[in-house]
Amino acid sequence: MADDLTWAPAWRIEELIRSRQVSPVEVLDHFLARIEEHQGVLRAFDHFDERAHAHAKAAEVAVLSGEDLGPLHGIPTAVKAHLDIEGLPQTFPFGTGIAERDDLVVERLRGAGAVIVGHTGMPVYGSDGNFDYEATARNPWDPSRTPGISSAGTAAAVAAGLLPVALGSDGGGSSRLPAAYSGLVGVHPTGGLVPWLGSLATSATSTIGPISRDVLDAATVLSVIAGPDGRDQVGLHVDLPDPRSELEHDAKGMKLAWTDDFGFARDYAVEESEQVIRHIREAALALGGVGATVEPTEERWEDYAVMTRASFAAAGLASMGLEGTGSVEDLVETANSLRQRNWLRFRRLFSEYDLLLCPTIHSVAPTIEVFATRIPSGMSIVEGGPGPMSYSVYTGLFNLLKFPAVSVPCGFVDGLPVGLQIVGFPGHDAKILRLARAFLEALPRNERPPVS
Repeated sequence: MADDLTWAPAWRIEELIRSRQVSPVEVLDHFLARIEEHQGVLRAFDHFDERAHAHAKAAEVAVLSGEDLGPLHGIPTAVKAHLDIEGLPQTFPFGTGIAERDDLVVERLRGAGAVIVGHTGMPVYGSDGNFDYEATARNPWDPSRTPGISSAGTAAAVAAGLLPVALGSDGGGSSRLPAAYSGLVGVHPTGGLVPWLGSLATSATSTIGPISRDVLDAATVLSVIAGPDGRDQVGLHVDLPDPRSELEHDAKGMKLAWTDDFGFARDYAVEESEQVIRHIREAALALGGVGATVEPTEERWEDYAVMTRASFAAAGLASMGLEGTGSVEDLVETANSLRQRNWLRFRRLFSEYDLLLCPTIHSVAPTIEVFATRIPSGMSIVEGGPGPMSYSVYTGLFNLLKFPAVSVPCGFVDGLPVGLQIVGFPGHDAKILRLARAFLEALPRNERPPVS
């Protein structure tokens, strides 16, 4: 049963709990033992909630009492470190005290029956305020390598079978990119679909979403945390279709566009980029074998780096290397015009195609040492230059435009995972998850990292 639990999807574990074949306490103990075994190498967690056993015991009582059970009943999970868990330390620079209440998404996870284990790790900041890459989470496929930033601990934990599913957040690709580097499913939902009351609640680009090994798990968690809340002042206040609503449909009849690089991403290529792009392209074209139509698009978009830098500069967060380029107001106007042109291109594309396919990232997970040179300590991943932009060049545009996107594992290059990105128009979260599931059913990925 132990190995079955380690690699079982959350939905299967929930079935076992509901049918009383295993108790929530047994499930929690199993995964806590996994965490204890691998935490020293992977550094996937920042904080642990000592109340987890009490919550698992309460979940067990609910099963035995015949109470109504939520869709995540008894499932151990965790959330990225900047999402508050009552009584646990807050993470610098998003807070420096002890959280007085649960974040809204933590509240919703608990309401669905999940057992919160604690915080997964983010990049560690040193005393100088810069990243300490040596102390940051490691990739289970090769612990000398990064699992990506900044949902690093979430990806490491799920990829290593320390949890079946956990929450990340995505301000420029920070759920999808670690998912791609770690062989996982990572979801960036439509902007505003998941309400947010925490430290980044006013972010124009950030979303909260699941990282998992199974698309149904991702869709279920998203269905739990999504939807309006009257306390949220910036999110969507309309109900969108349930993220699970199209999962029973396959890819037949879907018309899909493919792009290698949007017309500009190769400007940020690294040594293995052509090999990675070629591999992902071949995986995407395989969807033609299960009834979809996949066509290369001739559309070309404009490099969005100026849009990202403008949003940071306008917020007063950083100059972003824009000194001498004019006023912030002029910069924002230029960025808004570029945003409109790119948005209109996507609107035209999605009037003809159901979804867009592209690489999630055109590299494999680099070693910690190489990654530190690509994104020097303290430098934003969206700041100019081939190193930082090479990390988020395929993902950040969809944060800026609030389009939903999911990364799905599509094989290996040089023994390391790579990811296919599926992108939809805002509100089409159910559709991207439908195709994600159809893709993984057609090309299943059952490999396990060496730490297993």
